[in-house]
Amino acid sequence: MNDRQDPYDRYDSGAAQEQQLIGYDAYGRPVYGQVPAQPAQYEQSYEQQYGYDRQGYGQQAYYPQQPATPDYGQQEYTQAPGYGYDEQHAQQTQQWIPQQAAPEPPAPAPAAQPQPQRPAQVPEPRRAEGDGQAAPDYRTEQFAFIDQPDEDSEDVIDWLKFTESRTERREEARRRGRNRVVALIVVLALFVVGGVGYLWYAGKLPFLDGPGQKKDSAAAAGPQKRDMIVVHLHNTKKGGTSTALLVDNVTTKKGATVLLPNTLGVPKDDGTAAALGKAVEDGGVGVRDSLDSVLGTHIGGTWRLDTPFLENLVELVGGIETDTDTAVPADDAAKTPAVSQGAKQHLSGAMAVAYATYRGQGEPEAKQLDRLGKVLYGVLRKVPGDPKSATVTVESMGQILDPSLNAQALGALLARLGEHAKEGTDAYRTDVLAVKPDGTLTDDANKNVVKEVLGGSFTAAQAGTAPRVGLKDATGDDKTQVAAKAALLNGGYTFVDGGKADKTQPATQITYQDDAQRAKAVEVAKTLGLPETVVKKGENAVNADVVVTLGKDYKPS
Repeated sequence: MNDRQDPYDRYDSGAAQEQQLIGYDAYGRPVYGQVPAQPAQYEQSYEQQYGYDRQGYGQQAYYPQQPATPDYGQQEYTQAPGYGYDEQHAQQTQQWIPQQAAPEPPAPAPAAQPQPQRPAQVPEPRRAEGDGQAAPDYRTEQFAFIDQPDEDSEDVIDWLKFTESRTERREEARRRGRNRVVALIVVLALFVVGGVGYLWYAGKLPFLDGPGQKKDSAAAAGPQKRDMIVVHLHNTKKGGTSTALLVDNVTTKKGATVLLPNTLGVPKDDGTAAALGKAVEDGGVGVRDSLDSVLGTHIGGTWRLDTPFLENLVELVGGIETDTDTAVPADDAAKTPAVSQGAKQHLSGAMAVAYATYRGQGEPEAKQLDRLGKVLYGVLRKVPGDPKSATVTVESMGQILDPSLNAQALGALLARLGEHAKEGTDAYRTDVLAVKPDGTLTDDANKNVVKEVLGGSFTAAQAGTAPRVGLKDATGDDKTQVAAKAALLNGGYTFVDGGKADKTQPATQITYQDDAQRAKAVEVAKTLGLPETVVKKGENAVNADVVVTLGKDYKPS
């Protein structure tokens, strides 16, 4: 696009005259014209003076001014086709007659009808004669066009959209970041609360008991259901027996193994006492009932386990792992392998039998019982938790069981005990029942093991049966105790030997724990020839319904 305006009139003799802006063409470009030095008569229309072509850019023709003649003859000027003329515009002429004076400019004559004329070729601008100045060169940036794009152009709009979208993306990124931080804080808070809640529920928080512990405490305080069997291990190679009770506390969901010394006194059918080991070796007939009488328990069955079957059982479960407290030397005569001392020793079937039955020279029986307890604990941890699978394991031993305990009942009990043993020492415990030299229970054993673990008490006696009466001698005279024992047996009571007291006491005392047993306690006093005033409610030192503690004032009748 040519932005320059080349008014040709400025190149005539009046080029020095001032150029003035006289208007704009159809495209908004400025149009400049000259003001003549002297008034002249114009006979041209606006299109002739400032011609333009509506179909394109035109260029105004210019003719240099002729020098004036002395006679002031008439000079005729012909206007070339105007700048931007179309075909409907014709050439116009004008006359100019110089005057002596400068009169008022006459009114312009009527314009003649334009003749059709083809637009002439736009000439290039030329310098005016006698004028050394060139035509002005106008640049595009000097003009403001109507169609010039403004700040609402597509580029500006796109840039604004880009800037706005980028800002929005930044804000969205910040918002997502904040949301992630908030979500992380919430997750951590829930994790902490959940962990603390679990620890509280499990009762593992210090100085704060959880509901689980409260339930266990409430269950322990109330009546509890226990399933238990007695196990008699017979050493077929070296001789000897060992006895243990396997206890499943259904209420508290815990298990225990209680090992019974062979020196524990148990009553026989004739009312006399016998050592547990001797009673088992003699055939074990009635031993289970004798244990119930002494311990106040209800044993559900008897499992005679010979050492070859124990070896098979250990092999069936794939061996056991236990901590051995001593090294067991190999015995070529008994064909038993050696067992090393140390933690987490893997024992095969033969090694387990050798360790369970080993008793060093001069060692108390409690040491050997403790080793048996470790082997039984290791076996229970390897027994399948499924009752059916455990039953298959029992049947695979090839042992003929006691009629009181079939393979299904034994397998189910071992499976439950195995689940407790897998949880560790919190759910399974092993105790050795402590007895006195005379075969009676110690006070600690009676309180901490018999009552707490075995649940032994006078409530074990069935309704309508003769009450169990315990006799404890505090007189220091064996003859007095024998006389009192005979009186009780003759009276039809179940005798429980309480042994001798640690120290003597002057007066005889009869105690009971439950109010329902007071009447029986009074009857026992009458049987022994004692007044009713000796009957008092208190804690029984012997696990029996009624306990008689003989004092020095007792005189056999």
